[in-house]
Amino acid sequence: MALNWVWIGFFIAAFVTALWRWFTGDDGIFQALLTAMFDGARSGFEISLGLAGIMCLWLGLMRVGEKAGMIELLARVASPLLTRLFPGVPDGHPAQGAMTMNISANLLGLDNAATPLGLKAMRELQSLNTERPDTASNAQIMFVVMNTAGLTLIPTSVIAIRQSVALKQGLGAGFNAADIFLPTLIVTFISLLAGVMAVAVCQRLPLWRAKLLVPVLVLGGLMAALVTALARLPAEQAARITGAVGAGVILGIVMLFIVVGAWKRVNVYDAFIDGAKEGFGVAIQIVPYLIAILVAIGVFRASGCMNAVLAAIGALVSGAGLDTDFLPALPVGLMKVLSGAGARGLMIDVLQTYGVDSFAGRLAAIVQGSTETTFYVLAVYFGSVGVRHARHALACALIADAVGLVAAIGVGYLMLR
Repeated sequence: MALNWVWIGFFIAAFVTALWRWFTGDDGIFQALLTAMFDGARSGFEISLGLAGIMCLWLGLMRVGEKAGMIELLARVASPLLTRLFPGVPDGHPAQGAMTMNISANLLGLDNAATPLGLKAMRELQSLNTERPDTASNAQIMFVVMNTAGLTLIPTSVIAIRQSVALKQGLGAGFNAADIFLPTLIVTFISLLAGVMAVAVCQRLPLWRAKLLVPVLVLGGLMAALVTALARLPAEQAARITGAVGAGVILGIVMLFIVVGAWKRVNVYDAFIDGAKEGFGVAIQIVPYLIAILVAIGVFRASGCMNAVLAAIGALVSGAGLDTDFLPALPVGLMKVLSGAGARGLMIDVLQTYGVDSFAGRLAAIVQGSTETTFYVLAVYFGSVGVRHARHALACALIADAVGLVAAIGVGYLMLR
């Protein structure tokens, strides 16, 4: 129901705002909203169509891994932690292996691999959701919220954009475009913890038991050790190492699936084709869900509602006598919840307006690299399995977003000023 009312609210707010702007002399506002609707519908279809090929590839490879027994092995390795966060998923279930691979791909910044693997995990989780298949299960909500936290080791795309803008601004090859990776990692980890805790509270999971805390502390310790090791290297070198390791790990897993499947006399080619057919069906199924959310976001932006929200926040901050240097980067965080492309455009605008090496520019890059397109993720992931009632998923995801945005601002002031 939450998504239903949010979707309706986008349209009502946009239309009321457009009426006001029309009465005050903006004759082109209704045409702008209509254009935004058509653009959103076209973008939704194009994104789904582009996703079809990637889905066919990765779900085909996942099917090979299933036949070879490797997904079950991954599930067993990850079960000590996943069984605590997902008590409704049996030990060794294929969903655990798919979730492990999705989280690993997200951590390594491999978006093209993470999304298909996440959709595969959602389908596996849906196989356990038999009582009310149109309503999100506890496990599905936890998994989706973890994805909206957007945990990434190094935001390679943001680093590349910063480097490109820096060259245009004449900063030269000596500019360190990757100096945001440590603050970004800290912020995404905080956002992930906030999302997991919010879901755990809603689902009454035993957060403080040793069986849950020990795996979390071990994971946190490994993360801290990795961050410490990377922090000792030049940021550009750390980014190159992480990117190379990430791509190498994924390719190594693919080769492992194929080789083990061949060793076990699995018909690898037929298994891949079976999985690829499933991937095409998933890509087609999400088309209406994706179009629905992109159209609503488009009219909300085109009406000027987003600008009004930002102006109100700026007035509140100024009225409270607080420092306002972070305000130019704030639209990136608010927009990222709604649109990744829109947030990327706003980030580039901040980099160009204030300078790529300015506080506002660095903070905008951290926000862009440490947040996720929440409504897009909800629409795609739940839409892929036909779930219409998200329950507390949206609220918990927005809590993670809000905590992440506040954390980004706080970390920015601590590490960049």
